[in-house]
Amino acid sequence: MQPITYNRLAHAASPYLRQHAANPVDWFEWGEEALDKAKAENKPLLISIGYASCHWCHVMAQESFSNTAIAGLMNRHFVCIKIDREERPDIDQIYMEAAQLINGRGGWPLNAFALPDGRPFYAATYFQPHQWKELLQQLADLYETDFPKVEEAASSLTKGLQTNPLSVTFDEETESDIILQSDYHEAFESLLSQVDLLSGGFKGTPKFMLPVGWEALLQYYSLTGKKNVLSAVTYTLDSMARGGIYDQIGGGFARYSTDGQWKVPHFEKMLYDNAQLITLYAHAWQVTRKPEYQTIAEQTIAFAERELRNPEGGFYSSIDADSEHEEGKFYVWTKEEFEHSLESTDTGLLSHFYHISTNGNWEKGKNILHYTVDKEEFALKNGVDPGDFDNILQEANKLLFNARSKRVRPSTDEKIITPWNALMISAYVSAYKAFGNPAYLQRATELVGFVKKYLLHDDILYRTCMDGKVSTEAFLDDYAFLADAMLSLYEVTFDIHHVQLADRLTNYVLHHFTDEEHQLFYYTSDKSEPLIARKYDYTDNVMPSSNSRMAHVLLKLGRLTDNLIYQQRAEVMLKTIGQRYIQGGAYFANWTILAGKITHPSIEIVVTGENALSEALRLQQHYLPLTVIAGGDDATLPLLKERANDKDLSFYICRNNTCGLPVHSMEEALQLLRT
Repeated sequence: MQPITYNRLAHAASPYLRQHAANPVDWFEWGEEALDKAKAENKPLLISIGYASCHWCHVMAQESFSNTAIAGLMNRHFVCIKIDREERPDIDQIYMEAAQLINGRGGWPLNAFALPDGRPFYAATYFQPHQWKELLQQLADLYETDFPKVEEAASSLTKGLQTNPLSVTFDEETESDIILQSDYHEAFESLLSQVDLLSGGFKGTPKFMLPVGWEALLQYYSLTGKKNVLSAVTYTLDSMARGGIYDQIGGGFARYSTDGQWKVPHFEKMLYDNAQLITLYAHAWQVTRKPEYQTIAEQTIAFAERELRNPEGGFYSSIDADSEHEEGKFYVWTKEEFEHSLESTDTGLLSHFYHISTNGNWEKGKNILHYTVDKEEFALKNGVDPGDFDNILQEANKLLFNARSKRVRPSTDEKIITPWNALMISAYVSAYKAFGNPAYLQRATELVGFVKKYLLHDDILYRTCMDGKVSTEAFLDDYAFLADAMLSLYEVTFDIHHVQLADRLTNYVLHHFTDEEHQLFYYTSDKSEPLIARKYDYTDNVMPSSNSRMAHVLLKLGRLTDNLIYQQRAEVMLKTIGQRYIQGGAYFANWTILAGKITHPSIEIVVTGENALSEALRLQQHYLPLTVIAGGDDATLPLLKERANDKDLSFYICRNNTCGLPVHSMEEALQLLRT
C-alpha cells in the first residue's frame, strides 16, 4: 500500500480545505500564488467552492477529485483553487451569481472556470465523473483553440456581475418618498401567498425553514391580530418540530428538507439555522405559551451546547450530513436497530408513533424518526394516558440517544464564524427573555467574551477563527449581526458597554462599507481584497441579508441613542429597496419587519428605580416586537437623562419621542403597551 501524498491544502486553516488534502488534484488556496501561476502559464482557473458539511461536495470529492485520471486532467489544463464559502463568502457570492446568470440556479459544490484575472466564463454545480471529465476537456480545448470566444464569454458575464442591481428601478408611479403602512400590509399579502397551507413552510421543494419569514408573520399577527396569520406560523412550527428535519432524540434542526413534508432532511446541521430557530420558537412561545415551543427551543440549545460549543465558549459552524461515507447514517434506524435499542420498552407503540417499519420509511430499509399527530391526540387514540405516554417517550428517546452515541459520529467543522456566533448570542437572549433561565444569560456573556478575545482586535473584526487563529477581515454580516446581538444583550443587562460596542461597529460600517450613491452597504469593506465586482447582500434567505440586518441596527441604535442620522439612514435604505420588499415575499421578509417598525409609532420603554432590571425582564417575557428598552441608573443614554436617579420603580412608555407619566408596576406598563 502506497503512502498517502498530501497537497498544499494539508496546511490550510479551514477544515473543509483540509478534507481535500489527500486529493491528487494540485489544489491551491485563493491567493497570489495561484493567480500568478495562472497568469505566468496562461492557464484558466478552476475555482471549486463548497463547505465542510455539504453532502454533494463530499460526493464530488470522492467521485472526481480523488480520481487520479480526472485529477491529471485538472492539473494539466487548469490552476485549481479550493475555497471554503464560509471563510470567503465574498468570492462565493461572485461565482455563485455567475452560475445563476448562466443556468438560472446555483448550489454547492460550485465549480467556476475563469480567466487568470478571475473573470468567469463558465460556472455550474455538481457533475457526475463522466460529465466532469467531458466538461474539463471541452473547456480546455476551447481555451486553447478559440480563446477570443472564451474572452467574449468572460467579458459578457463580468459585465453582468458588475451591473448594479439597484440601478434597475420600478415605475416612478409606484415609487414614493414616504414609507406607507398600506405598503407594509401589501407586503404581507405577497408573503402569505407563498405559505404552504398543506404541509407548512413556504411553497416548493426542497423546503428551507427561512426563519425570518416566520418572524415577519409573528410581527404582523401582533400588530393586526389576524388569526389566520398566527395559524400559518404555528402550523409550520408544529410541522417542522414533528418532522425528520428535527432530530427527535438529540435536538437540533437539519439544514433543509428534501421533500415537501419535512420528513427527509439533508442531514447536515448548521449553527445559523439552529440559532435562528431557538429565537423563533422562543418568540412563538411568548405569543402562544405553547409548552412544546419551549421544549423545542431548550432542546435545540442543549444540542448546540453539547455538540457545537467549544471549551472556551465559542460555537463551531456545522456538523456533517455524512458518516462512514453515507448520508444520514448516524441518524437513521432499521426496525431491528430501533427495537433492540428500546430494550422491549413499548416497541409496538413507539414504532407506530415514529412510523418505523421493516421496509423503512426512507431508503434501503432505513427509518427517519418523525411523527405526524399531536402527542396527546396519539396517546388518546391508542388508549394511553397522555402523561404516561410522555414519560414512555422520554425514556425511549434516552435509550435511543444512548444507542446512537455508540455509532461513528459525523465530523464537525470546528471553524468559528463571527455572524453565526452573533446569532447564537441573540438566541440566548431571546430564550432568556422568554424562559428566564439565568444559564442562558451566562452563556451569552461568555460567548461575547470569546468574540472579544479572539475575533475583535482594536475594533477590527475578523470573519473566522480556528484554534484561536483568525483569518480574513470581517464582512458586512459580521458587523451587522454582532452589533444587533450587542443591542439585544443590552436589553437584558442594561450594561451600556454593549451599546457602545454596537455603536463602534456601526461607525466602522458607515466609514468603510457605504455606497454613497444608493445608501446601502457593500458586502466588502474598502479595505477588503479587490475582486472583479463589489457586491451587495440585500436579499433575505436562510439568514437575513446583511443590509437588512444593518438597517435594523441603525433604527434601533438610533432610537436608543436619539441619533436621527441613524434612524433616517435606516429609512433611506428601506426606500432604496422600494417595491422589492413589497413584492418579494419571504426573500425580503426582514425588510418587511423593518417596514413594520417604521410605519408604526416607535415605542421606547424606560425602566428605572428599584429592581429596574428584574422588572424589565418580567415585561420582556411578553412579545414586544416594536419596542426599544433602556434602563438602569446610567444616564449616558438620552432616554435615561433626568430619569436615571429615580428611587422608586418607574416605567416610562414613550411613543414617537413623547413620554407619558411614569407608572410603577410591570402590569400597568403592559396595560399601557396594549392600549
